[in-house]
Amino acid sequence: MECAMKFPAKALLVSTCMTTCMTLSAVSLGAQTLTIATVNNSDMIRMQKLSKTFETAHPEIKLNWVVLEENVLRQRLTTDIATQGGQFDVLTIGMYEAALWGAKGWLEPMKDLPASYNLDDVFPSVRDGLSVKGSLYALPFYAESSITYYRTDLFKNAGLSMPEHPTWTQIGEYAAKLTDKSKEQYGLCLRGKAGWGENMALITTLANGYGARWFDEKWQPEFNGPEWKEALTFYVDNMKKSGPPGASSNGFNENLALFNSGKCAIWVDASVAGSFVTDKTQSKVADHVGFTFAPHEKTDKGTSWLYSWSLAIPTSSKAKDAAKTFTTWATSEEYSQLVAKTDGIANVPPGTRKSTYSDEYMKAAPFAKVTLESLKVADPTKPTLKPVPYIGIQLVTIPEFQAIGTQVGKFFSGALTGQQTVDATLTAAQTTTEREMKRAGYPK
Repeated sequence: MECAMKFPAKALLVSTCMTTCMTLSAVSLGAQTLTIATVNNSDMIRMQKLSKTFETAHPEIKLNWVVLEENVLRQRLTTDIATQGGQFDVLTIGMYEAALWGAKGWLEPMKDLPASYNLDDVFPSVRDGLSVKGSLYALPFYAESSITYYRTDLFKNAGLSMPEHPTWTQIGEYAAKLTDKSKEQYGLCLRGKAGWGENMALITTLANGYGARWFDEKWQPEFNGPEWKEALTFYVDNMKKSGPPGASSNGFNENLALFNSGKCAIWVDASVAGSFVTDKTQSKVADHVGFTFAPHEKTDKGTSWLYSWSLAIPTSSKAKDAAKTFTTWATSEEYSQLVAKTDGIANVPPGTRKSTYSDEYMKAAPFAKVTLESLKVADPTKPTLKPVPYIGIQLVTIPEFQAIGTQVGKFFSGALTGQQTVDATLTAAQTTTEREMKRAGYPK
């Protein structure tokens, strides 16, 4: 098997190790098809396009892509891995899954990486977020924090200036002044689509800024506290006043499209959008985008998230060697250089490697400085003002969070559409979460 990894297919034909390799694994040398499950965002769509380079270099590996919307992807992958279905050879997952699934032994450890991969170049916070007890279970494709995007032209025309570290209160005031619904100009675009990794990622960081937390030290939910009430009231009121219509259906992709078409004055979301909002081929406002830190309020602890879309190999895969060859390529410096060459240096997957942040990149990517500083301060082990028993800034790293977070996300999305009041929403969130945590036997 080793020899199949080390030599390209042509060299193998003349290699003496060919016969041994064939007997060890006839499959690994035939044309293998890798089924890759990924998310439908722009970076991953670019990866599919550029992977033709990989297929040319590895004629023995064929790639079969399954591209899904974020919530659907998470659901499909969770079902497949929990049942050991073996539908996929490469999974696109985040830090949440890497930690939990790695601990359960559902993912292949990413060990014995080639020296050229230069693992030391990957930021320690990102490596740690994808590891369990020192074993790495996924390779980061990109990492992100959350930042504030705003329209410099609209701010200038209204005589406003964005501070480097805005508060949510300030964001609300600016958004109200910059909303003109007759022109389809909305002051504030924030995620409203229900899902633990969709609206809850954003709302949890907002709530952290108000001093809220998901659970106290004894795993009691805290939705009935004043912090959550203040945070959710701010979110609902300002989105009704200054947000776009149908915001309860908007996730990352929808808000990116709104911002790029000139309909949002302020947008708080993943730092990875930086290269798309400044790309003139896809953004009408590319020349008028400012970048600053995610808003805080009473505290800045946990106000900017830490997340990485990463590639992992399930233990149920029948093509682990080929999967490893692909995941190492797609997350390598070599891949970054390919992106820089084909699509320009500003589009290199951000946030994972120190080497990305060269002078050339910093000049070409006006969002790089804020992204880098935000990634450095994000600390999933101390995510909130008050101490908590969990790890995670915009999520809680326990298996139950996926179901609880999505359910609470549905309640919060309902508050946005006016289905129920903020008070009724928080009561429902508290009751549901208490029940589920009790059922799961917390505190453990």
